[in-house]
Amino acid sequence: MHTTKRLTRALKIVACLIACLAAHPAAADGSVSSLRMGYGAPNAVAFAQFLSVIQQYNASGERFRIDSHCQSACTMFLSIKNVCVTPGATLLFHAGGTARTGVSPSTTEQMRSTYNAALRQYVTDNHYMDTLEFHSIPGSVIVKRFGYPACK
Repeated sequence: MHTTKRLTRALKIVACLIACLAAHPAAADGSVSSLRMGYGAPNAVAFAQFLSVIQQYNASGERFRIDSHCQSACTMFLSIKNVCVTPGATLLFHAGGTARTGVSPSTTEQMRSTYNAALRQYVTDNHYMDTLEFHSIPGSVIVKRFGYPACK
């Protein structure tokens, strides 16, 4: 009988621990570096993968870190609701399209529409998205000048 009480008590403790862990899931941030998606999208299929990641993180509410080199379609990760940017990140902006197909106005606009108003105005005014040439902005500037949250 004594063994049965111990087992029952142990099972109750385990059940309590499981319930506590379920109520407070571990923070499992996603990031540019962990997904290895910092180098943009060379084709329509890869571009769709970026959109899928954005949708996934917006649906889950999980934090997403822009924490490294992030160019081209990667910059659309700025539209994730719970995004943060590290000061050491580098974001590179350019027109949508490829060297093979040239500038794509629709892809360019799709990318530009994912930025907040201040950044969208800046990349437009400075013609960052008129050509396929890369224009970099440090993560620290993305945070300070354009108001994106800094990663803690």
